[in-house]
Amino acid sequence: MIPSYLQELVSEQSYDPGNFFLIAGPCVVENEDMVMTIADKVYTICKRLEIPYVFKASYRKANRTSSSSFTGIGDETALQILQKIKDKFHLPVTSDIHTAEEAKIAAQHVDILQIPAFLCRQTDMLLAAAETNKIVNVKKGQFISGEAMKFAVEKIQKAGNNKVMLTERGTTFGYQDLVVDYRNIPIMQAHNVPVIMDCTHSLQQPNQTSGVTGGNPQLIGTISKAAIASGADGLFIETHPDPSKAKSDGANMLKLELLERLLEQLVRVRMAVK
Repeated sequence: MIPSYLQELVSEQSYDPGNFFLIAGPCVVENEDMVMTIADKVYTICKRLEIPYVFKASYRKANRTSSSSFTGIGDETALQILQKIKDKFHLPVTSDIHTAEEAKIAAQHVDILQIPAFLCRQTDMLLAAAETNKIVNVKKGQFISGEAMKFAVEKIQKAGNNKVMLTERGTTFGYQDLVVDYRNIPIMQAHNVPVIMDCTHSLQQPNQTSGVTGGNPQLIGTISKAAIASGADGLFIETHPDPSKAKSDGANMLKLELLERLLEQLVRVRMAVK
């Protein structure tokens, strides 16, 4: 399901309303040339395959394992680059926020405010995001059931904002791994909101002693296909021209050159399960 409030944002795109929608881009804004290259490539692919597309990049990474990890190029600089993506490609953009105070600032440049999984219960953040009247995409905490995400939805809706989406991104499995429970897709759809599958972060291997999160990117295709077969409304895929050189989450990102073939396969899966 592509909700009406998202349809408005992608109205300038040519897409199949029966398709899934895609949220994709690099983990973080590293520099302007890099994000422009990725946006151009993914936009071109999605246009051909008639997939509605939302560009994603974090303007800052606040949740880092190590204090030496890259956090960003500066909030205002990164937000201005996201604005350029919007203006050049006529795409909606999304980025995550980390405090209630950031909601109004980010809302000046992005169309969808993303609530990180670790912060999905933070009432002040949810209310601040809701009050911007932007779409609010809440990632399910790795420690929370799909049923319990109804409380996050209720907080946003009671603040007067019905533009809510939920994202499944795996559940903690021991100290250094995640597992995906696909039951959470229909369970969270029962909250009457669209559900997105995060196909890259769900393959993280967190809490590594090296201070850098690991991952299993070779399984992105498996996670994506299973999500579409399970009825996911949208997919979230982080992608980079060279994940080995990415400044954040490179261990679980999809190499950009592999995205087109994967999306072709996913469109066929979607058609098969309609």
